[in-house]
Amino acid sequence: GGGVTMRAAGAMATTCMAPKAKNKREKRVQRHERQRRNIHGTPERPRLAIFRSNKHIYAQVIDDSEHEGKGHTLCAASTLTPNLREGLDTGANKEAASKVGLEIANKCKDLNITQVVFDKGGFLYH
Repeated sequence: GGGVTMRAAGAMATTCMAPKAKNKREKRVQRHERQRRNIHGTPERPRLAIFRSNKHIYAQVIDDSEHEGKGHTLCAASTLTPNLREGLDTGANKEAASKVGLEIANKCKDLNITQVVFDKGGFLYH
């Protein structure tokens, strides 16, 4: 085991066991899967899932307790929604993110949701 093989002459040879280099998206998905093992949305405290692309930002509030753990989206907002899209130059900056945050917060208030579990989606936040 351990990636080391013995040759007949007694010399040791190692086999290359280095994993294939992953791209940024694969690394983010791997981080997200690792985080999701510990993050679960409940009806009292649903999960706020964030996704960022180069052009837009998306936010969903999800209850994971229904539908065999597959998740049920309670409300969503993104820079693609028409009322948010009008006043934005781009959908990928801090201004856009704060407007999406306000929109999702207002929708949560309407549903009487006061607390959420933040699911950063494998993205690095500071």
